[in-house]
Amino acid sequence: MKYNALWSLLGFLSYRLHSSDFLPLPKLEAVESKRTSGLVFGATSVENELFFAHAGLRVLDDPLSGPMTEDSILWICSQTKMIASIAAFQLIEAGKLSLDTDVTEILPELANPVIVGQTPTGQAEFRTSKSVITIRHLLNHSSGLDYGPEINRVCKDFLPTPYTTYHAKQNPIQHFLDQRKGMFPTQPLKAEPGTDFGYGYGPDVVGFIVERITGQNLEDYFKEHIFLPLGITAASFYLTPDLKERAVSMSYREPDGTVVPLDDQIPLTIQDPTKAGIAVNPILTSASVETFFQPTLHPLAAETLNDYLKMKGQQWSTALCLTTVDMPGRRRKGSAWWWGWAGSYHVIDPETGVALVFGSQLIPSPDPEAAEIWKATEEAFYGGLI
Repeated sequence: MKYNALWSLLGFLSYRLHSSDFLPLPKLEAVESKRTSGLVFGATSVENELFFAHAGLRVLDDPLSGPMTEDSILWICSQTKMIASIAAFQLIEAGKLSLDTDVTEILPELANPVIVGQTPTGQAEFRTSKSVITIRHLLNHSSGLDYGPEINRVCKDFLPTPYTTYHAKQNPIQHFLDQRKGMFPTQPLKAEPGTDFGYGYGPDVVGFIVERITGQNLEDYFKEHIFLPLGITAASFYLTPDLKERAVSMSYREPDGTVVPLDDQIPLTIQDPTKAGIAVNPILTSASVETFFQPTLHPLAAETLNDYLKMKGQQWSTALCLTTVDMPGRRRKGSAWWWGWAGSYHVIDPETGVALVFGSQLIPSPDPEAAEIWKATEEAFYGGLI
């Protein structure tokens, strides 16, 4: 593989290629000029790590915090949605769920949802849903449990209220759902389940279902059945003291474009710890994993997804967004990908046989500078493949 063009473009402080040795490289201009905060980028095949690079400090403007490294901890936000899908398929394989299970069999709190619309005068109106929500609908974001009419503002300027609220210990699921329900008598849906794409709370509900069926909280379930079998020891819902020492601090882009340390400009999800390698042990069957790379949305729902992303040729599987056409100079047809609100991205490209990950911690989201560097990094990586 040829990496000179990649190194030249990225100018990362250091890289690793099939080795733990690090070599100095020119500083990344975008980081040095503070057009963006620290960044990491990694690529792997099934057999080997192909490339790892990082730039910038763990804490913006704090040299004593040290550089971002391969051991830095990032908040990956919506990239955890795929992990919820993995948990769901483990229960499906165990015979405790099916893709067509009515979710109210496990979560009666979701019974009798209402379809929300508008009157000719712009007033909200609703009617009882004619269909039930199934596990399939939760996994492919067609349940109707979207982030609501303010989704563009929610994704950019702040997190939805259920994500930033301290939930009652006695019945946190009901409290979470009540926060989303708002003024409506039951859970409001964007559309009849299964009829349209609506990005939102489906994977959260999958997590609630996993907890109800297993009797474990999601932290413990993920660690026991997903993370530890894969040799992952630094993944958690909670920012424990050990993880906090390695955590990359959040940065914020002011309206004038200046990047500064986050200082309560946007409320974040509670990460209180007091509430709280290489895959050699398979955690899913091949049949389940294959569904992560198979389209599930009908044409109308797929069109809504593409409108939401402002892209073409995208679909949704049971876990991730799918690219259904080759992206010139980038990922190939059939690649699965997604991103996290705090500025992290990943791609799994079966045709090429590689997976890529990119990390920043910069909001509001999506940050255009970080997104452009991610695109350029992906293009440079693919340009170096021979």
